[in-house]
Order: sequence, then structure tokens, then C-alpha cells
Amino acid sequence: MPRYHAPRKGSLQFRPRKRAKKYLPRVNWKPIEEKTEKQGALGFIGYKVGMISAIVKDLTPNSLTKNKQIVLPGTIIECPSMRVLAVRFYKGTNAALDILAENLNKELKRKIKTPKKPTRKIDDVKIGDYDNIKIIVYTLVKNTGIKKTPDIAEMGLKGTMQEKFDIAKDLMKKEIKIGDIFEKGQLIDVHSITKGKGFSGPVKRFGLSLKQHKSEKGVRRPGSLGPWHPARVTFRAPLAGQLGFFSRIQFNNKILDLNSVSSKDINPKSGFQNYGTVRGDYLVVKGSISGSRKRALILTFPMRIRKRREKEIFELVGVEK
Repeated sequence: MPRYHAPRKGSLQFRPRKRAKKYLPRVNWKPIEEKTEKQGALGFIGYKVGMISAIVKDLTPNSLTKNKQIVLPGTIIECPSMRVLAVRFYKGTNAALDILAENLNKELKRKIKTPKKPTRKIDDVKIGDYDNIKIIVYTLVKNTGIKKTPDIAEMGLKGTMQEKFDIAKDLMKKEIKIGDIFEKGQLIDVHSITKGKGFSGPVKRFGLSLKQHKSEKGVRRPGSLGPWHPARVTFRAPLAGQLGFFSRIQFNNKILDLNSVSSKDINPKSGFQNYGTVRGDYLVVKGSISGSRKRALILTFPMRIRKRREKEIFELVGVEK
């Protein structure tokens, strides 16, 4: 007889499987800062447009398709400019002081209450009293066709305390563009909220096999919820519940192209389905990205670089629209 092999269903890695609190995921900037060499802001906010078929020339050394044109799946991410809302100073792990920027966007009043005049100026702050500096940014999303209300997120900085202070002070005076942070051909991590699918049964949620059609108490449910003792259902039992709208990270995504519509128009004639047209800067990333169209993503420097992905070199030739 063959060996009976029935591994448990459903990963215990992502627990609890419940809805994310916000549309923008939380990011732990400490490991990203430790692995990044480039000074400056460590992330950027983008919006998922949709997937395309990217025609690229493979220039990867020792590749079977070297110097040949191949078709890769790709995802377009629109990246409107960002501005600094405030500079945040930390004592230990606690936020101790926020210095608001001047000339804030009027659209911010839809999101938060902003004072008419900043109470303190950044030049009056003594760096030695604090342990870390981060910036709070908001997107100029009104430049796209998605919505008017900006998304707000905290971004980490790379450098010493003095360097972080100088970087934050400089960024308060100008718009931050995607080209100021990332480069074509590099790897990035994408932090996103997955597509929500609501209340789902255990078969769809955990991948259980359907039971025999004569089974008692249902076909699309687990055969057992556990032993008699302990006399309770453990969290390991695959049960029905929330599926999707989870916070996830996709590591080591290769940037195939970084451009602007003004220099290279990527829009089809009718626009992208359920999105519209891209109006500003955009990224083309290899592979798929989790989340629905128009959803905000946080793009960061890679946390754990995979050498095989880093060696890949692709030159974008065209796009099948």
C-alpha cells in the first residue's frame, strides 16, 4: 500500500487572518534602513494601475534567452509626486515631536485638521535630544484621475542623525519624485493590502479537499475539528472566516521601466480597465502585485536581496496594449 501522507491544510504563518485596519500597510523601517546603502528617503507611495505583457530583451549573463526578446508579465504602478507633511522626532521608540511643513496642500483638510500656522520651526530643534528622525509624507494624488484626498504615511530615512536632519529639512522645501528615490533595474519590496474576498468557507480559505459525497455533516468542511481533549476548538483548525484584505509584502520585484507619460506614453487608447489613464510618473514592475486596481502601495528598498533576482537584466522594448 502507498504511504499515507496528509499534511495539515493552511499556513499558520499569517495569523490572525483578519481584515487590515487601514488601506495603507504599516512598514517596519528598521531592517530596511540597515540593509540600504543609499542615503535619503527609504520608500514611496504608488497606485496600482493593472497588469500588462512587457516585451523585453534579456541581457542576463548566462541566461538561456540571452540577447533574445521575451514576454514577461508586468504591473504598472502610477507614482504621483509626494510632499512632506511633517518631520517626526523620536525618543527611543516613542514619537516626541512633530514639526509641520509650511504651505500645506488644501486637500489635506479632507484628511486631517491642520493648524493655520506651524507652532515650531525645524531650525529651533536640538538634534542631540532625540534618537531618530522620520518624515510624514502625503501624495499629490489629485494629479491622477483616481481621487482628490491624499494618502498619508510615515517614511524612514537613511543616514546619521545629522544627515537625516539635513535630508528632512531639504525635502520639506520640494516635491519628492519617484526618480529621486529609485532607479531603473533595481529591486524593490512592495507592501500592500490584498484584494478583499469577504467571508469564505474553509475549502477556499485553506485549500481543504472536498470530502466524499456521502459524507455526513457536509462536504465542504473539515472532517474533524480536533480531539475530545482539550475540549475546545484550537486556532489551528481550518474554519470559515475572512479571506483577503490582508497586509502582505512581496520581496525583490525588478523595476523594468521608470518613466513619465510626457516622455513615454504607456496608455492604451481606451485607458486601463477600471483605472483610466496614467497621467504622470510610473513604474513597470516584473510580475504581479497584490491588491486591487487604484489601491495605494508602499514601495521600499529591498529588505533581503536575492542574488539571483539582482543579476537579472532586462531592457524594455515595448508593451502589448
